[in-house]
Amino acid sequence: MSLTYTLVVNGSVYGSQAARNAYQFASALVTQGHTLVSVFFYQDGVTNGSALSVPANDEFDLTKAWQTLALQHNVRLETCVAAALRRGIVSQGEATQHGLVQHNLADGFSQAGLGSLAEAMLTQDRVVQF
Repeated sequence: MSLTYTLVVNGSVYGSQAARNAYQFASALVTQGHTLVSVFFYQDGVTNGSALSVPANDEFDLTKAWQTLALQHNVRLETCVAAALRRGIVSQGEATQHGLVQHNLADGFSQAGLGSLAEAMLTQDRVVQF
């Protein structure tokens, strides 16, 4: 039986294993035929959406991996807007709203409120937190 999933990622892009584990879980889900509807990045997890992360050449590029997964499987990548702004992860729209000259939210990611997570919790078969 195929299920729908949303993942909640609280771990930073390179500061813990949580985000990488979430990515591996997400990859396994779609390989097994399940539908990953969205990934909600919360707390330090919002750093996964930074366009300014530059891992060493011999390191796994987790942000790029999320972007590729999202494109291939039509997955929404959402960063919590409040948590992101506190950590300097800013979309173009938020940069304009706050009078900032730069933005750094990676392509394929969007900023959303907790309402988006609440809706996912009500509509997906499973919500898994990392």
